[in-house]
Amino acid sequence: MPEQYVADNALSAEDAKLVTLARHSRTRVGAAEGAAVRDQDGRTYAAASVNLPSLALSALQLAVAQAVSSGATALEAAAVVTGAGEVESAGLAAVRDLAAGAPVHLAGPDGVVSGTVQ
Repeated sequence: MPEQYVADNALSAEDAKLVTLARHSRTRVGAAEGAAVRDQDGRTYAAASVNLPSLALSALQLAVAQAVSSGATALEAAAVVTGAGEVESAGLAAVRDLAAGAPVHLAGPDGVVSGTVQ
């Protein structure tokens, strides 16, 4: 079942920071996508997608993995910056493993948020 996106142009300052971190992670390495997550303690983790012959991870999967490997047990919010127009399902599932209702904001390469998965 496709995810439902809700138009969300009024992000909190903390969620806007996630979009900025995701955008810069993507741009820094020229990746297809960037992502950032915020854990239960307010710590943020940002990542870019990895596409190697032996390893492929979405930016959101990698950001969640960084959070978990640093001791996070829950997530408050996430953001993905991509030109694809949607949050890929494996990354969204990783977020849902730690936070069933955390918003996942989707933004284009220009940083403009097009919607939020609730």
